[in-house]
Amino acid sequence: MQEYIRENIAEGIACKQALLQNEALLLEVERVAQACIEAYKRGNKLLVCGNGGSASDALHMTGELVGRYLVERRGIPAVALNANAAVMTALSNDYDYNSVFAKQVRALGNKGDILFGISTSGSSKNVVMAFEEARKLGITTVGLTGAGGGQMRESSDYLLNVPSDRTPRIQEMHIVLIHTLCGLMEKELHECGYFEDINE
Repeated sequence: MQEYIRENIAEGIACKQALLQNEALLLEVERVAQACIEAYKRGNKLLVCGNGGSASDALHMTGELVGRYLVERRGIPAVALNANAAVMTALSNDYDYNSVFAKQVRALGNKGDILFGISTSGSSKNVVMAFEEARKLGITTVGLTGAGGGQMRESSDYLLNVPSDRTPRIQEMHIVLIHTLCGLMEKELHECGYFEDINE
């Protein structure tokens, strides 16, 4: 058991090191953060979606934004498309599961919003379809993927692809990237006075 424990921790450390040494990916993280900051300054919002563990990541990300990450502040608008069980089950039952996010993007999205799609394979059909719908509406897409990026490599305006094909490691790195983005958004929006516009 000790060997297994150590191997898992060592794998996670190695994946973080690979992330840290990937200059192109680090620059893409900065570009994504800047795009989100500009969207918020315009009065837009973030939409986030994923399946399974990635659905949990979507909830985690929106919780950090609507609540707080590290700084006491008013909420930042962000919606997890997988959060509403009634909507998810209605769309799955009345249409099909592949369209559950695309239909919500059509209903809730506005030009200038940003849609995050989280998929370890990069090929989750319902996320890919949501990205296709977002493109029609002028919504910027950000893919959090692994394993080469899958279909989302082509459909993402910004791609944060974890350099691993191991699902647990990809999911761990997605949380690292999500926390980094939340911290950057919170910090930069605080410094530009975004949180001072509305009385607390």
